[in-house]
Amino acid sequence: MISIGTRDNRQVKQLKMIENYRVRRAKINDLPHVLSFIAQEAVESESRVADLSKLETGISTALNNESIEIYWILLDQDSQPVGCTAVAKERSDWNTGYYLWIQSLFIVPELRGHGPQDVILDAVAVDAKADSCLEIRLYVHRDNSTAIRSYQKAEFQPSDYPLLSKKL
Repeated sequence: MISIGTRDNRQVKQLKMIENYRVRRAKINDLPHVLSFIAQEAVESESRVADLSKLETGISTALNNESIEIYWILLDQDSQPVGCTAVAKERSDWNTGYYLWIQSLFIVPELRGHGPQDVILDAVAVDAKADSCLEIRLYVHRDNSTAIRSYQKAEFQPSDYPLLSKKL
């Protein structure tokens, strides 16, 4: 940890910027913002336009039932939404506990690389620890080098378990 006396101006500015954000669990009235963020994420991460009707149904269902998925909203100093994440629980029989899977994470482009991702991931981690979760996991497209670097900076490491899928 760097002591206050040795922080340079950039680090102090970064800390002040991070302090200007807060994170809370999303509510149904956050649906328009979450919908917009997740639709933007689909374009950026997979170059595809999401079906907004399906997206709205899926998000609103989860916002009304946290056993499906939990959405978190990131607010700036003016209490305006500037990002969100969604997490789902996975139970492990072998380890007698839960893993949290980040299903999506979006920060408005102009704030990326300035700390808000850490704020929202830290909030999820605090909640996960309080719930005795074993680990936070995520998957990221192998060609999305920007996201991979960003998650590595947030201390995510490659897993021993590669992701496999079967189309239905």
